[in-house]
Amino acid sequence: MVCRLFTRQDYATRSPGCYRSQCVLPRFYPSYNSAVTQTTHTESALPSETAITDWAKALGFDAVGFSSIDLSDQEAPVRDFLRAGFQGSMGYLERNLEKRLNPDALEPGTVCVITARMNYWPEDTQPLTILHSPEKAYISRYALGRDYHKVLRKRLARLARQIDNALPGYRYRAFTDSAPVLEKALAAQGGLGWMGKHTLILNRDVGSWFFLGEIFTNAPFPTTSREVADECGKCNACMSVCPTDAIVAPHVLDARRCISYLTIEHRGAIPHAYRELMGNRIFGCDDCQLYCPWNRDVDASSLSDFRPRHGLDDRELLSLWALDETDFLALTEGSAMRRISFEQWQRNLAIALGNGPSGADVITALRQKRDTTTPMVQEHIDWALAKLSR
Repeated sequence: MVCRLFTRQDYATRSPGCYRSQCVLPRFYPSYNSAVTQTTHTESALPSETAITDWAKALGFDAVGFSSIDLSDQEAPVRDFLRAGFQGSMGYLERNLEKRLNPDALEPGTVCVITARMNYWPEDTQPLTILHSPEKAYISRYALGRDYHKVLRKRLARLARQIDNALPGYRYRAFTDSAPVLEKALAAQGGLGWMGKHTLILNRDVGSWFFLGEIFTNAPFPTTSREVADECGKCNACMSVCPTDAIVAPHVLDARRCISYLTIEHRGAIPHAYRELMGNRIFGCDDCQLYCPWNRDVDASSLSDFRPRHGLDDRELLSLWALDETDFLALTEGSAMRRISFEQWQRNLAIALGNGPSGADVITALRQKRDTTTPMVQEHIDWALAKLSR
């Protein structure tokens, strides 16, 4: 069996925000091009789904699903999305499209994808209270704790090793948001939930507050489709509550309007039409999930990795605005918030301060930073000062 550890240079296909890609195989051989040792197994020799689920749960995952690699029903909606330009500046969504639509093209020989689900909902963070407190900073709940890439990657590696110990001779390659993978479609096909109108996977028991990770394998696990029925019904809560009307139709998101895209993926100036609508959201947006009925009364994650760090679930905007770049880097070390630059951080905070209550302390703080920051941030400071002076 071949094991390869993939480096940055191996992966021009990953998203820019996923700074590492990971191939998880339990054993390492000295030759990169070693031949694959293939062992023949009967289906009775395969570890059961129950056993793999138990292993996954012991590692902090909530559930696993097994899906085939047939994503032919996704080709039309994916191409329609790209043709409409809804991806905005996320050019990586257009690259390696054939690999995205065909798992076998991404990892030759793949016949099954094992998708693992991990709950990240942090306990007692009072998101709606923060959203309605304009002097506070709202940060998407998924980013309050440790970087999920790191959390999932290590645990997927251990799960892959356990499967390999029970079924040696096959290849197992794991991804955590690090390659052109249609993870939501694979999760739905594997029975982990249905695609909600907000384009996230929903589950009756756990809502949508979870991460997904995948193991591509050439092991012949049963992959009969177990898709879950869509239970959104006539509910349009996620669509009606979206501050920028980014959900333009059920299951269709125009990312260019989405606050998560604007505050994280978008590198330039925020369009004026969306600045006031952003409110105090400085990194991401959770509105479509917060108001989803299936997300009421969900259990919090048992993993300490996802608990808020540095009090980021309840920070004053001014305290974050006061940070210099060194402070920002220290604050976001080991966090998914490292996805954005210090310039984007200041840009987002300037807008949030402009949307908050006017006061001498806020105006003074904005003016003091103006001459020491970039032209883009200066323009957002000017916008905030003008709004606060109305």
